[in-house]
Amino acid sequence: MKLLEGKTAIITGASRGIGRGIAEVFAKQGANVAFTYSSSVDAANALEKELNALGVKAKGYKSNAASFTESQELADAVVKEFGSIDVLVNNAGITKDNLLMRITEDDFDKVIEVNLKSVFNMTKAVQRTMLKQRKGSIINMSSVVGVKGNAGQTNYAASKAGIIGFSKSVALELGSRNIRSNVIAPGFIETEMTAKLDENTVQGWRDSIPLKRGGSPDDVANVCVFLASDMSAYVTGQTINVDGGMLT
Repeated sequence: MKLLEGKTAIITGASRGIGRGIAEVFAKQGANVAFTYSSSVDAANALEKELNALGVKAKGYKSNAASFTESQELADAVVKEFGSIDVLVNNAGITKDNLLMRITEDDFDKVIEVNLKSVFNMTKAVQRTMLKQRKGSIINMSSVVGVKGNAGQTNYAASKAGIIGFSKSVALELGSRNIRSNVIAPGFIETEMTAKLDENTVQGWRDSIPLKRGGSPDDVANVCVFLASDMSAYVTGQTINVDGGMLT
């Protein structure tokens, strides 16, 4: 028996990196997957094809999670196409790193809008369906930076810390309807983006982690499977660090 058999999941920002890893692992565990992407059409089409080949129903949607209206439209389209929304993974996010003295107002606003407001937009968009079903699992992607802060990332840290407070509040509000809300805080996860970084720098990061390696998208995806499945039926309002012991 696959852990997510018969469940429909929305995953935002899934055309690459961690989001793509989550979509692949969810499909392998039997979930039908509706995923969003912002601009990479080719990557989205390839992912859609790959997921459908695993025997589940999968569809990519070009949708901007930072837009309240587009989020509402997406949720409506997914219910119409798939019949339910059992799991929401808010994964879409950007960085615009800079020291506080150099950061512009626009760089601050943009990161808050894409990383934090998108979580509000999408949670609000799926809420009605989940309330009607009297069940649902919401999984929000924060970061170790949201837990401990990081120099040069005031905007990103604020957005990721905000996700934690938001998620705990949702857990308290919707718990009586059997809707769960949890957070994953990934540490250093190796993706296409980190592959472009200087190898010595990356090795230095690996050496400073107790497990002596960077994480993979699958490491995050496997914890998402647990939180999306009925195995975590009594887990809500939690932040799980997936960081190889970085914050220990």
